Amino acid sequence: MTLDGAPANVRGPVLVIEDDPAIAEEIRREFQAGGHPVEVAETVADGLRAARTQAPAVLVVDRVLRGEDGLSIIETLRGEGNATPALVISGLSSVDDRIDGLRAGGDDYLVKPFAVRELAARVDALLRRAADRGATRLRAGAIEMDIVERRVLCDGREIELQPREFKLLEFFVRHPGQVVTRAMLLENVWHYRTVLQTNVIDVHIGNLRRKLDPRDSRRFIVNVRAAGFRLDVDR
Repeated sequence: MTLDGAPANVRGPVLVIEDDPAIAEEIRREFQAGGHPVEVAETVADGLRAARTQAPAVLVVDRVLRGEDGLSIIETLRGEGNATPALVISGLSSVDDRIDGLRAGGDDYLVKPFAVRELAARVDALLRRAADRGATRLRAGAIEMDIVERRVLCDGREIELQPREFKLLEFFVRHPGQVVTRAMLLENVWHYRTVLQTNVIDVHIGNLRRKLDPRDSRRFIVNVRAAGFRLDVDR
């Protein structure tokens, strides 16, 4: 996918909210080696203060901060309308713990102990996603979308889409080549929080396939057995 209208490299620091000095220093060194400025806070109060005043590009938040829950930082910021990407790090590793982190507003969850290079790679991915959200024109293979003018071209041919079809295609174009589950589509396109027993996704994908290729010579959106769907941009 190529992007037009996305912001240039994000300038704000990586804000690391971690009360273990050794872990915080290891993370700091990794990001500084990659050219990222870094700020470190050790408590919930200091983390909130830094998040509000330093305009960080991304947050790295430990779950347990001197007896307090680091998720409260993310929940508070989300309640204030602050959408800064947040990666939660924690020794709490159960599925319920991960779900709690994501439901609090975290964008990713990494279990301790971890390789600091993996943490840096995940932060870079969050920064790319933040830039992607600012894009107004998207391209994935033969498909081009103008988000502002609500125009879609496929192989240079303009196609008309219903509003829900447009949102569905936009989600696929923002995740080209990636497996997209039904749960992801229900939450991000239909804004349902629970998986429903419904064929609404299949109906809309069928309509979208016919509009992208009315001659049925190429299937842009392919089924991935027992997983979901994928926008195939290479065929």
